[in-house]
Order: sequence, then structure tokens, then C-alpha cells
Amino acid sequence: MKVCSGLFFSFCLFDDLKCGSWRHVHEKRSHSHASDEEKTRKQKAESAHSPKKAKTEGNDSNGKSSTDDVAAEFEKFCRATSEHLSIKQMREILEANGRDASIADDAVVPTCQDILFYGPLGVCPVCGGALEFSGDGYHCHGAYSEWSSCVYSTRSPPRREESLNIPESVGKTPVSDLLEKHRDPRGRPKPHIQAATDKPFVGMVISLSGRLSRTHQYWKTKIEKNGGKVANSVIGVSCLVVSPSERDRGGSSKVAEAVERGIPVVREAWLADSIEKKQAQALDAYDVASDIAAEGKGLALDQQDSSVVALETLAAELKVFGKRGVHKDSKLQDEGGKILEKDGLLYNCALVVCDQGRNMNDFCIMQLIVVRENGLYLYYRKGKINDSPRADDKLEERENVNDAIREFAKLFEELTGNPFELWEREKQLEKKHMKFFPIDIDDGIEVRHGGLGLRQLGVAAAHSKLDPNIANFMKVLCSQEIYRYALMEMGYDSPEVPIGMVTDLHLKRCEENLLHFVDKLKASTETGNQADAIWADFSQRWFTLMPTIRPFTFRDYGELADHGVSAYETIRDINTASRLIGDMSGSTLDDPLLDRYVKLNCSVSPLETDTDDYKMIVKYLEKTYEPTRIGEISYGVSIENIFAVEASACPSLDDIKKLPNKVLLWCGTRSSNLLRHLQMGFLPSSCSLPVPGYMFGRAIVCSDAAAEAARYGFTAVDRPEGFLVLAVASLGEEIQEFSSPPEDTKSMEEKKIGAKGLGKKKTDESEHFVWKDDIKVPCGNLIPSEHKDSPLEYNEYAVYDPQQVSIRFLVAVKFEEQDVEYDTAEPEV
Repeated sequence: MKVCSGLFFSFCLFDDLKCGSWRHVHEKRSHSHASDEEKTRKQKAESAHSPKKAKTEGNDSNGKSSTDDVAAEFEKFCRATSEHLSIKQMREILEANGRDASIADDAVVPTCQDILFYGPLGVCPVCGGALEFSGDGYHCHGAYSEWSSCVYSTRSPPRREESLNIPESVGKTPVSDLLEKHRDPRGRPKPHIQAATDKPFVGMVISLSGRLSRTHQYWKTKIEKNGGKVANSVIGVSCLVVSPSERDRGGSSKVAEAVERGIPVVREAWLADSIEKKQAQALDAYDVASDIAAEGKGLALDQQDSSVVALETLAAELKVFGKRGVHKDSKLQDEGGKILEKDGLLYNCALVVCDQGRNMNDFCIMQLIVVRENGLYLYYRKGKINDSPRADDKLEERENVNDAIREFAKLFEELTGNPFELWEREKQLEKKHMKFFPIDIDDGIEVRHGGLGLRQLGVAAAHSKLDPNIANFMKVLCSQEIYRYALMEMGYDSPEVPIGMVTDLHLKRCEENLLHFVDKLKASTETGNQADAIWADFSQRWFTLMPTIRPFTFRDYGELADHGVSAYETIRDINTASRLIGDMSGSTLDDPLLDRYVKLNCSVSPLETDTDDYKMIVKYLEKTYEPTRIGEISYGVSIENIFAVEASACPSLDDIKKLPNKVLLWCGTRSSNLLRHLQMGFLPSSCSLPVPGYMFGRAIVCSDAAAEAARYGFTAVDRPEGFLVLAVASLGEEIQEFSSPPEDTKSMEEKKIGAKGLGKKKTDESEHFVWKDDIKVPCGNLIPSEHKDSPLEYNEYAVYDPQQVSIRFLVAVKFEEQDVEYDTAEPEV
């Protein structure tokens, strides 16, 4: 069956015509333009063959047209209107019916045919904006708030039950009778919507090669279950799935043949992600070998495999590192360039906008740079956060300072809709829709730039007067590496935006937006599209204030906790580390590690392996640890070192021993957060969410299971080292126990009542013992508890007063793979 250029029917009829393949067809469709004696342009639709014939449903008892009948009628309608209506006339029809008539020629024909055949589109049910077809359905073009565009989309848009307005110029054409038939709502057919398949590999043939993390037979079963087929040869397949190590080893004969034939060679993650998202992901994003071919890769970061992005952004040089940092790409830093400061204003701005409804995730850097006495330059850089190599980059010399300042202010107002001076002096700015928002950079140097580089690490430790173990410990906490990794793992590592060196005011603004959203969410009764819009609006606000390489829409509390709240707390702590570490790029002979250790104001000393405390901690870890699972692989843990801690920000052991109900508990944290904990003590969680770690509200949460703490302390497969914290917590006189999230956490916060969350597993109480006279150590093998329906895997303890928690030990650990098996067998055909 042939389908002409009408977008709506062609989309609805063929459920396996995915967004990518449809776009491919749409972009390659050509419209030939003919001219008659009056030079009227005609549009002639070119038919495209469907890859799969739609299922015929037949007529129902009410005499409604079958799917095939509607298809044939629509095809005939499109041919007739394309032949007898000019582009100009179609624009007049759109304008007469309240549609945007200024769209491109190739969009005019299908948009006009759609409303002529099915009727005029209604408005967006979420924001009242206009609906337009693009790519994979009808999308809203309205604004939900000043921070966000509406992201509502549908494949079954509302239609207005009203007559069409037909301009006089169209009424005299040969298709006037046909248009008149569809003008009345009662004469229009009802579009048939066929549900999209959730099998991502329908119509695809996939080949597997080499050493994958799961057996070939496992993937063969998964692929066939999800609609695809597996072939042993690469001839005629959709793609070849390999391990990245295949490329590293030079590639097998299969890889070589696939590259020669132009067949995509992709990572194993493509299979897993496509199955999880129930849609075949873009093959280019998981490419392993395209750079072998002449055309190379050339993909933006948001289109690449996340593991590739991690390597690229981790190695990327930080371009702006503080309020007074001259952008490195300006090349003026080496000439002694400095940011212009005049009348109390510093002319350096980092601006960001994230608008998922408009596919915007952009940054802009503006700087006025003074070089020596007379040189003045305006540096301007603007582009996508996830594709900064393609950013628009300008460096222009200016002769007059006042003229340069006026131009700078004008650019700022064009981009943000606000005056620069009001922002710079008072930090006041009204967010405007689709306009940029400033990231308020602080004075100082972000740790990704100011921390110790790889070449300095060993030299700094070797020349330090500190105990070698402490010097090595400080070397870890003062290196760029752990902060780069932390931001990379969370996707907040844009080299253009120094998110690790923002002001406290900016962090406060982020926290206020987070808390406002959580309160709004808990009070909301919205469901469906309206609820989705609330989540989408917050997501766009959040990723404007906290710019990321890969923005997405938060969907539930778990995602909000893991990728929002936890990320905010980590970035907050990295900012503290940036201020403490400062600039360590100078000489390491001056003992910068000792200097930072003194600033830490915390005593750290290694425990000898033959001491009772060391043996106690080893036992506590062994009893309460279970292998951490990351994907399909389990990780055990081994102790590298143990340090005793006496932090001035925490109560001393003598002070906390005076408090009631003391327990020695495990706390998990990223290595990047440790400097802040040691210098300032633990901070309560930022908000209350009904998920582990946050279900007790703004509390300091610990566990009696090292396995729970390891979930937060685990770093990455290629960075297996981390830290677990042991702290003494006083639970207070009154302790409340919960097996489900408490409804009211605010009263607990106000009264500072200790809380215990009962997990599915608990430590064997018969093995518990007492340490330092009256501090309970819940050390015991993990056994099933009676709370099988608890949302917590292990027990959690919540304390609301930081002065009731004292950090006592740091346990340096290494996570190790367990029972990893690889299979190299080829699948059976």
C-alpha cells in the first residue's frame, strides 16, 4: 500500500515506523515543483512504500470505515490536494484556521492536508499552547512556565468539532467539492490509532562477536524475545554487537568485514539500553568502529555512549575555573590577561539555558579581558553544553572601555532579558522564557583546576613532612581526579561551566527550588499529563541551575534522590573542597599537603593492624558486608587502611559519651565529599523523600550494615578505591522505629527525635557487643528480619542534630570483582 505525504496517518498506521526511520523517510522525500502559465507552484507528493502492511480491522456494527479504507481515502485526498492546491493557497488555509502559516514549504503540505482531512487541531490540554506535528507525533509549542517549554506530546491529538474556514481563492479550485465534504465535522473520518510495539528489535537482524559480559546464548534469547533475529554472519545484518576490547585488540574478522561493508559495530550496552527503554536506541550513539572508516565519528556528546562521554569529559580541560579565570580558549591567559573590573563590577558571565521542549541545553561565556596596559578584548563563546567543540567562538579587540562595557551589557540583556548591572550588584534576575540564566561563579579556583594534577601527586607526597600514610591520604583528597570522577559519574562535568566553584547564593537558590518542588509534589493531586508537566518543569529548571551533559526528565522519587538531591549535596561539598584546596598548581616543594591538612583542622592518624580497634573494625566490616551488585557483576571489599579521626567540627569522644543511646554506625560517602565532612562535620539530608536515605527528612542517616554504606561509597569499576566512615551517633532519649516512610518528618526534625528504619535484613543481635564502655556495636551476621515488605534493605538510623554524631574512623577500602565469567562462543544459527 502506498502512503502519500500526510504525516498523521502515515505515523498512526505503521506502528513499527519508529522516530528515526520516519525522519529518514521524511527528509529524503522530495516534492517536485511545476509551474503553469501563471507560474503557480504545485506540490506533487511522492509516494513511499510501507515496510509493513497495517492490520485490517473491517467495518464495525456502526458502519465505520476500516483502517485500509481510511488509508485509501487519505491517499487519494493527498494526491488531489497536492495536484490542485499551490503552496500559497495551503498557507492561506492554515492562516484561515489559526495555524502558523510561516512554516517551511516542506511542512506546509502535510500540515495542511492533516487538518483538511481530519479537522483542525485543538489546543494542548496541559498549557493551552498550539500542537504541531514533528518527528514521532504531535508536540506542544507552548510555554509551561518562564523556566520551561511544555513537553506534552501525543499521537492522538484533540480535534476541534467545528467547520473549517476555506478561503475564497481555494473555493474555485477543482478540489473545492472534496474540501467541502471534509469541512463539516460530521463528514470527517476518525483516525485509527494503533498501539506502538514494545519490542525494540522488530525487523532487525543482529550479529554477535567476541567476549561479551553475558553469554551469546543469553543475548540470543533476549534478542528473539524482543522481536529480533540473530545471525552468525555479518552479511545483511542491522548491526554487529561486540565488546570494546574487540577494537582494542585490532578487531576480529567479523569486525573487519562489518566495517568494510559499512555495517554499524556497536557496544553491548546498545542491547541492554534498547531493551530497558523498549525502543531501539540510535546505533551511532554506541559506535565502536566508525572512526576506522573515512567519514569518522563526529557525534555530539549527547548522542554518544555514556562510557565514551565519560572518557572524553574526564580528560577535558576545564575552560573557566572561577570568577576571575580567563577562558583558556581565548589564549589570553598566557599573555597575562585578566578579567576587567570597573566600578565594582566584574565583567565575566557564565549563562545556561535548558529547555527540553525546544531541545536547548546551551551555555554562553562572556568576558571582557584586559591584556597588559592597553589591550582590551571581548570574548564570546556560545553553544551546546554537550557539544562544546562546535561552539561559536569569538575574540574581538576593543579600543574604548566604555563602548566595550555597553556592548557587554547589551549582549547580557539580549541573552537573559535583564540588565547586567542589576544582576552583578544585587544578584536579582527575572527568568524569561527561553532566555539564559546566569550561573553565579564565586571568587577562587575550582578543584578540577586547582587540585593536584597527576604529575604532582607523587612529588607532593614524597616531599611532605606528614606521616607517609597521612600524606598519601591527603594526596587523594587534594587531587583533581576524585572530583573529576564524581562530577563525571553524575554528568555534571561540563568543561565550560565551573559548577564546583559557584557562590553560596547560587547553591541556596538550587536548594530552594528543590524544596519548593518536593513540597509541591507532595501536595499535588495531579495525574497523567498534568503530573508529567510538573516533573518536566522542575527538570528544566534544575538543569538550568545545575547544568549537565545529559539533561533528562525526572520521573519518580528514586531518580530525584539519586540524580538530583544526591548530586546537589555532592556539588555543594565539592565547592567546600575547592575553597579549602585553592590553587595547588605551584611548587610542591612548599609542602601544600601539610598546609591543607592544617586548614582541615582535623586530626587523622593511621591505626596499627595489631590494635584492638583495628581488629574490631575488620570484624564489623566482615560481618555486615554483602557483595555490592553493579549491573550483572558483584563486588566484594577489602581493607586498604584504617584511620582514626578527631574532627574539631564534631563532638569529641568524651563529649558524645555523655549522651544517651550511643551506637557505632557505618556512613557511606563519595571520596569527593570527605573534605567537607572532616572540616565541617556531617550535614543533614537536603530534603525528605520516600526513598532510602531520605525517608526520615533532613537527617543524618547511618546504618548498622557496611553493605548499605558501600552503596554510597562505591566509586566506579575502573576506580575501585573508596572510603567508608564509622561514626558514633547518639539516638537520644526517645527512639521511634519505622518499617515504612513516616508521614510527618518535620515534627521529628523539630523535636530531634532519633529514628530507626527497620530493613528487610538485620544484624544478629546475639553477636552485638559494647565498645568504649557503653557504645553499642551492632556487629553481627546479616539475617532476614520480620519486615519483609520494608522499603529498606538494611536498618537505617536517623539523627537530626549534627552535634549528636561524631566521626571516629575512616576505612579505606577497595572493591573487587567476584566470580566474573566471560563467554566467547558464537551463537547457534
